[in-house]
Amino acid sequence: MTYTINFHTKWADFDANKHMRHTAYNDYAAEARLRFLKENGFGIAIMEQHNVGPILFSENTIFHKEIKLGEDISLKLYLEASSKQGERFKIRHLIFKENGDLAATISVYLAWIDLSKRKLTVPPKQILETLKHIDKTEDFEEIILRKK
Repeated sequence: MTYTINFHTKWADFDANKHMRHTAYNDYAAEARLRFLKENGFGIAIMEQHNVGPILFSENTIFHKEIKLGEDISLKLYLEASSKQGERFKIRHLIFKENGDLAATISVYLAWIDLSKRKLTVPPKQILETLKHIDKTEDFEEIILRKK
C-alpha cells in the first residue's frame, strides 16, 4: 500500500518570503516516518522495549514547487532500498501541495542503533514486517552490507 498522510501546516513552517522554510519539509518527512512506523506496529513504545531507535545517515531534498503560506500538504512514503535484515534502509518521501503538484522529494538513508551500546544493530524481526507495509519504489534496490 502507498502510505499517505495529510498535514495542516502551521505559521511557524513559513519564512519571510511567505513560503515554507526548507527545514520544515524535513520535519514533516520525519513526522510521517514515525507515524508510519507507529501505525504499522513499530511505534516508540516498541522501540523502547527493544532498546533500538532509527538513526539518520543522510537526507537529500529536491525542491520542485514552493508551498505557500497557509497551504496544506500531503506526503507519500516509499521504500527505496533495504538490507535483508532491515538494519539499513532508505525511504523516499514525496511531498505534494494542496492542488496535487509535487513540491519536494526527500530521500533518507537510515539504520537502527542499539540505544545502550550506541552501536548499529539488527532490528527485531518485527521491523521487517513493518517495512512490508510500504510500497517499494520502481528503482528499489537491496542494500548489500560488507562483512567486517
